[in-house]
Amino acid sequence: MSPLEERIGYKFRNSLLLAEALTHPSVSHETQRYHFDNQRLEFLGDAVLQLVITEYLFRHFGGEAEGQLTKLRSRLVSRETLKMHAAALDLGRYLLMGRGEEATGGRERTSTLADAFEALIGAIYLDSDLETAKKFILEQARTDLEQIIAEPVDINPKG
Repeated sequence: MSPLEERIGYKFRNSLLLAEALTHPSVSHETQRYHFDNQRLEFLGDAVLQLVITEYLFRHFGGEAEGQLTKLRSRLVSRETLKMHAAALDLGRYLLMGRGEEATGGRERTSTLADAFEALIGAIYLDSDLETAKKFILEQARTDLEQIIAEPVDINPKG
């Protein structure tokens, strides 16, 4: 098991999926060796993340209106929140990226880390199943979920 797999609590059957999830698009611009990057996995991971968080909110906040659920979901899947999850896993350390991207602070950039986190979700989903991806997502979001249960977002009746 790799150090990152230990950190995330998941052992990949197909290690190429993990490699793809950790490959920033800038690599393919600088070398012919890599013919993949994490953008497609990010696309898939975003959809899985949205589904899991939406279902969780739907089941646990049965009395809330659709607008309130949307606000809660937006908070839980924001770029900043995803960056924090990625940083907690130290994902930036494991990313493969081009020299230019790295030189301009790519390992700490919010969009890069959020995208990598979504790509990791997509990779876990493809390597296993929805239930495993759901378990990973809810574990990463546990503190945020506990916080919104304790202090729900105020509803702005005008918007």
